[in-house]
Amino acid sequence: MVTKETLKNKKSSSKDTELKHLVIVESPSKSKTIEKYLGNDFIVTSSKGHIRDLTTRGYGGFGIDIENGFMPMYKLLQDKLPTIRELKQLVKNADKVYLATDPDREGEAISWHLYEVLNLKDKECERIVFNEITKNVILQSLENGRDIDIDLVHSQESRRILDRIIGFSLSKLLQRKIGSKSAGRVQSVVLKLICDREKEINNFVPEEYWDVYLSFTKKNKKIKAKLVNYQDEKIKLNNKEETQNVLDSLSNRFVITDCIRKEREKFAKPPFITSTLQQEAFSRLGFNAKKTMMVAQSLYEGVELKNERVGLITYMRTDSIRLSNEFIGYAKKYIEDNFGKEYYKGYTDSSKGKNVQDAHEAIRPSKIEYTPDSVKAYLTNDEYKLYNLIYNRVLAALMTPAIIEDQKIKIENNGYVFETNGEVVKFDGYMHIYEDLDGELKALPDFEIGEEVSKPSVDSEQKFTNPPSRYSEGRIIRKMEELGIGRPSTYSTIVDTLKNRYYVKVVNKALVPTDQGMLTSDKLDEFFSQVINVKYTAQMEEILDDISVGEKVWNEEIKAFYDDYMPLVKNADEKMEKIYPILLDEVCPQCGSKLVMRNGRFGEFAACSAFPKCRYIKKKEAPEPVNTGIKCPHCEKGYIVERVSKKGRTKGQKFYACDQYPKCKSTYSDLSEIK
Repeated sequence: MVTKETLKNKKSSSKDTELKHLVIVESPSKSKTIEKYLGNDFIVTSSKGHIRDLTTRGYGGFGIDIENGFMPMYKLLQDKLPTIRELKQLVKNADKVYLATDPDREGEAISWHLYEVLNLKDKECERIVFNEITKNVILQSLENGRDIDIDLVHSQESRRILDRIIGFSLSKLLQRKIGSKSAGRVQSVVLKLICDREKEINNFVPEEYWDVYLSFTKKNKKIKAKLVNYQDEKIKLNNKEETQNVLDSLSNRFVITDCIRKEREKFAKPPFITSTLQQEAFSRLGFNAKKTMMVAQSLYEGVELKNERVGLITYMRTDSIRLSNEFIGYAKKYIEDNFGKEYYKGYTDSSKGKNVQDAHEAIRPSKIEYTPDSVKAYLTNDEYKLYNLIYNRVLAALMTPAIIEDQKIKIENNGYVFETNGEVVKFDGYMHIYEDLDGELKALPDFEIGEEVSKPSVDSEQKFTNPPSRYSEGRIIRKMEELGIGRPSTYSTIVDTLKNRYYVKVVNKALVPTDQGMLTSDKLDEFFSQVINVKYTAQMEEILDDISVGEKVWNEEIKAFYDDYMPLVKNADEKMEKIYPILLDEVCPQCGSKLVMRNGRFGEFAACSAFPKCRYIKKKEAPEPVNTGIKCPHCEKGYIVERVSKKGRTKGQKFYACDQYPKCKSTYSDLSEIK
């Protein structure tokens, strides 16, 4: 086993001729960072991700040998052949190989594939893992090598096989029947959540209600109190007539009947895990999930600082909020030195969930001394924003709670009670560095019981109940986490796939299902509700977790799923109505084959039935512009017509222009602009 002392005492040697130790990671940028921590006796290289995957041979193209215990059948990835050749040559010259891929299921599987493909059984080889890319942690990992965790590999293989069976069978079925691009084990459940929410919104019937407010001023503070009770019972006003009866019952005398001031502790949220980082980056920084993970990846793999290259954060794919005792010790000193002892609380991880892997820590800075301001000059703007968020969030989790004084004033008039609330920060605690997004706290002036309100005014306001909100990217990720579907490494990919397949579109930061998305979800619900549902998908995640710790046998679970699932595919193949492609009476002008109507990302289109041999697509004829009958005020020759923008940000929007274009280029966004 290699020790720190051994590393220090190694003699310098040429990497080309006397290579001793080979470290294989999966990312080139990560390899650059790690290589700077090790001496000349080490070379660090990368596999650039997976080097092999399931073939598309076998029944259904699943890449599994169903008759032989559902054994996976692998093929080398063509684009990785040069990398594999280079790795084999490096392995040949190495005395020892360290497999240092990511510390999760996917990383374990990549190490196993490397072990198999590079024939490392005849080499001295160890699997090493680390949660952060700093010198001390890397050196410690070399001292704590282990064998590959085959249960973890089987769990990853099982997930891949399940996704392949469901993805291939459903995607082929939907492509043939309704023109949809794809379906997936988790992807389709998330689509159903979004579509079900849209149906709730469409079916929502708003209900009328009225609020009554009392407004007045004290010590230059405008105060607005809401009517909440009548004779100690909650009041609900359903229409204008009921509201007017209340207004008619009020006198001009409003009296303070209660002044409540009560202190409470407001605790910081725990450090980030993958899902909460994506949610918070979305709400605070406007980053979508994909962007958040890309920026976090660069912070984890290494940033070139003034005198060193270092990974600034720990591994960003995690569902554990655990923090190491070592980090807590450093953070304690930092908090007490910079803010005072009264700001340090300590940290206890008391919220480990059912499906939490706890393989590594929460997302945190690798070293407390790398403050956001100290590294800002070396980061991009996006990297700085995300790092600042991560750094302050974990510090806040170790700090004392804020002390908030809740204030409530009750005002009575003829049995009707109005209430208004306020808040005051008595001690800021963790809020000293991490502001919550609850809005500005408003304090109330001092009141005395029996005091009369001066110069009050009473107003009523008609309102209607609102439908449930659509999911944003942050909200759907939070929902996935709550329901136990998907895993931290897949959240952003799932949302991205739904957008790329054009099953959902983003409108004002909300995920809105397209017509094709609704159709896809409805058909899957009709024929596959037994497997495309939240409960089944969450149960499958639990089974995969059990496989990862050796509590279930992977191929037995795959067989049980397969035996239940394939009859559903057969039934859907026989009974699902075929919508696309629709055979047309027209023929292709290029090859003479019949044209068919297909469904694409931007709606229906006519194309050659001989695709892919013939790629003819019939261009849509532009609709005739609608003449408004208004003479163009600019050239006084043409008439203003209604058109639809075809390019840029305004694509699909109506505008008005002169029909003498390009001689006259006058345009208007609205007819009211024409004078």
